[in-house]
Amino acid sequence: MCNLFSMTTNQQAIRDLAKVMVDRTGNLPPLPGVYPNMMAPIVRNSADGRELMMARWGMPTPPRYLIGKTVDRGVTNIRNPQSPHWRPWLDVVHRCVVPFTSFAEPEPQPDGSRPPAWFAFGETRPLAFFAGIWCRWTSVRKAKDGETTDDLFGFLTTKPNHEVRTFHPEAMPVILTTGEEIDRWMTAPIDDALRLQRSLPDGTLAIVARAAPEDPPPRQ
Repeated sequence: MCNLFSMTTNQQAIRDLAKVMVDRTGNLPPLPGVYPNMMAPIVRNSADGRELMMARWGMPTPPRYLIGKTVDRGVTNIRNPQSPHWRPWLDVVHRCVVPFTSFAEPEPQPDGSRPPAWFAFGETRPLAFFAGIWCRWTSVRKAKDGETTDDLFGFLTTKPNHEVRTFHPEAMPVILTTGEEIDRWMTAPIDDALRLQRSLPDGTLAIVARAAPEDPPPRQ
């Protein structure tokens, strides 16, 4: 399960590859470490065309997992989009793509620590996108903030390819690498769009770093 990624490319590259018509992010800084419940850029459909904007990472948690809890920290990864919980957000209006340059999986060490191993398409960390969904939701994300209304996002996962399987044998993010794949996810009927929920071919990813990012995880 990917619970840490980075986005360090420039805004123009995101706008060009995702065909963004409206950019609402302002001056978007590099994000070397995006953790759950943090803000990150997404591209979603809007009445004015594709829109680049900021959203909080973590979709609403299924209610059965919130019994007895007062805080919903969200679900970052969606493995089964056919679940009744996710079905309302599979329409074109709620689909999005999430730009990234690398993502991390924990690497167990003999001393019990689990530092991140960073995966990318090469040492230059070229831009790619996760296939995601988004919604606007009112909940308590952090106890200190109380109830807030947020734009939330999460991205799909699928079976891991060879490179990721060593670190996480169950899942890897659904990754889109071309403009055509982005168009398909953002516009196609859902049965066609979900054909993109497949692992990358073996050999397409490389470990480009083994280190913690500059930004620490946020306090809850």
